[in-house]
Amino acid sequence: MDEGAVGATTKSKRRRPMRWRPILRSLHRDTGYLAVGLTLVYALSGLAVNHIADWDPNFTHIDVTHQFDAIPAQEDAAVAYVAGRLGIDETPNDVFAYSEERIIVNYEVRTLTINAASGSVKDVGQSPRLLLRIMNWLHLNRGKKAWTYFADSYAVMLVFLALSGMFMLPGRRGLLGRGGVLVAIGIALPLLYVHFSGGP
Repeated sequence: MDEGAVGATTKSKRRRPMRWRPILRSLHRDTGYLAVGLTLVYALSGLAVNHIADWDPNFTHIDVTHQFDAIPAQEDAAVAYVAGRLGIDETPNDVFAYSEERIIVNYEVRTLTINAASGSVKDVGQSPRLLLRIMNWLHLNRGKKAWTYFADSYAVMLVFLALSGMFMLPGRRGLLGRGGVLVAIGIALPLLYVHFSGGP
């Protein structure tokens, strides 16, 4: 091969345009993987909090009556007996003898009404929804201030995923074709809702 051919080959290599779409797809993919955990937290808790008028997304409400054979009549003994039978290992916040037969025991998230004469115990309170309560706590930013930085970083990742997703595919399948139509619909939906619902 002569020097002219070698020089032409070198120039063609130098002039080859950078393939930016594969790089964008790789960044989009890795950012998406990184955002999976936070997306689940915000999506699931968002669904729960959206319907807060229909249910309590943080607690399951308890209202049951237990029946025991023999509850001691003495106040301290009755409270200890019932707590043992129900598997309660916390110290009551308050114990109040409402009458000779009825004792009200207040715990952090439940209240027991003990009727020693009949052997019945009315149990009213709340049981935290294990994972959902934690997700809601994070979603509503009720944690320490440091969580704000995580939330802001997640918002930036979502912006990147939205923008990079529009440019990943070329031609009619991308932003200049079907993709552009879908982007327009996605932008129009909240605007139309605000318009027809009367807005804020």
